[in-house]
Amino acid sequence: MDSVLHLPVMLREVLQFLAPRPGTVVVDATIGYGGHAVEIAKCLGRTGFLLGLDQDPDAVAAARDRLAGTGVAHAIVAAAFSRVAEVLSELGLPAPDGIFWDLGVSSPQLDRAERGFSFLRAGPLDMRMNPATPTTAADLVNRLPQAELQALFSRYGEERFSRRIARRIVERRDQRRFTDTLDLAEVIRGAVPGGRKARIHPATRVFQALRIAVNRELEELEAGLPAGLAALAPGGRAVGLAYPSLEDRIVTEAVRQGRKAEAGGLEILTPKPVRPGRQEAHQNPRARSARLRAARKR
Repeated sequence: MDSVLHLPVMLREVLQFLAPRPGTVVVDATIGYGGHAVEIAKCLGRTGFLLGLDQDPDAVAAARDRLAGTGVAHAIVAAAFSRVAEVLSELGLPAPDGIFWDLGVSSPQLDRAERGFSFLRAGPLDMRMNPATPTTAADLVNRLPQAELQALFSRYGEERFSRRIARRIVERRDQRRFTDTLDLAEVIRGAVPGGRKARIHPATRVFQALRIAVNRELEELEAGLPAGLAALAPGGRAVGLAYPSLEDRIVTEAVRQGRKAEAGGLEILTPKPVRPGRQEAHQNPRARSARLRAARKR
């Protein structure tokens, strides 16, 4: 099963700061393939409750399979994490004692070529977390004006060669539409100076930008983080893993605003982001850019 291949990032640190205890309610707001959730559930025991949310139906199915064998009361819901308060209410659950976000893309999502997230595997230019989402990466690449493509790559990917890449994409699509991940990756590689010798694949930031745009990830973050923090019970803990610096800044701002709140402000548990250790970064390269931040509701 693909879910077995997904290594939960900074698991020890997540459990340390989230501190799940028997009898408490914890929300894994981006449950993915259940790597963190299974370990959190073990800490909750038979008197606790785990609520998991995810937009990806494949991830929801995999997480349900993994949690079924834990013996812990749980519910896995196909929903965006900005709906956390609504889902808690629908299920009649109390304010949670902990909430966790992992904002990265799961390894099975990247490794399945048919999902279109990877620039290393031939697949359709899709990148939708939720197949019901109307817009694919191909739609953006083939339809957006050059200036909008440049702005998208610059804002969501922080790509320094955004203008060159956008121009090359428009030139090529005038001859033939983009439908394939490797085709787009090769055009990007050719547009970036020294792209064929670069240590990091030149398409990395552009594919990140397209994924963020397709799934409206920043809008979801800006709505979902405050909603999750507001839903916490007094004394409850919030732990988040962010990867691109763009996401980390949004997490930092949400925590900062939560700290200023008049009622139930947050106590910051990580004055500086916690980073993965050298051994984990070596064993799981996808963890290298992770930043963990944690807070506790007063």
